[in-house]
Amino acid sequence: MKVTAVICAFNEEKTISGVIIAALKSKLINEVVVINDGSTDNTGREILQYKYELRLKFVDLPRNMGKGFAMATGVENATGEVIVFLDADITGLNSRHISNMTLPVLRGKADMVLGQPSETYVHNSINPFKVFTGERVLLKSDLKPILDEIRYSRFGVETYINLFYGVHGKGIKYIKLKNLFHPLKIQKVKFFKA
Repeated sequence: MKVTAVICAFNEEKTISGVIIAALKSKLINEVVVINDGSTDNTGREILQYKYELRLKFVDLPRNMGKGFAMATGVENATGEVIVFLDADITGLNSRHISNMTLPVLRGKADMVLGQPSETYVHNSINPFKVFTGERVLLKSDLKPILDEIRYSRFGVETYINLFYGVHGKGIKYIKLKNLFHPLKIQKVKFFKA
């Protein structure tokens, strides 16, 4: 099966390149689709550094439409049967992380894999947000029937996908991603905006 990495970015100029490079280095990734979700910083410029990469497809949304819209756009532009969603604000991502998340789906051992960053400020054993991770791998065929719901869920997209998989009894596997760091929202924006 062909594998497409989908990276959705909004104002992630400091981290987007590292995520793109890791996806391009992965031997399992056949295609990388990057969605610039109306960024107002230099995210678009960072992405354009990779415009000559044959495996990279770039979609530039004129204004911020929300994560759900960006993810649905990425799926629509993907040619792979397996979708690897990667947040654009993570650091420490490598090809081993991508393989560890992708292989269970490719081998039919899970319908969806959720990658859990090991480096957070809240320990995973008590972290109520670990199921909302943006690092996830699933089949495109599972997403197609719910693309409109994903598109308009804005920032509740992870919850919606998790509920859909749970209601339909699909197998979900959790993988710890050692040395992967995902910042808390409060670290990225001013306190009163979080």
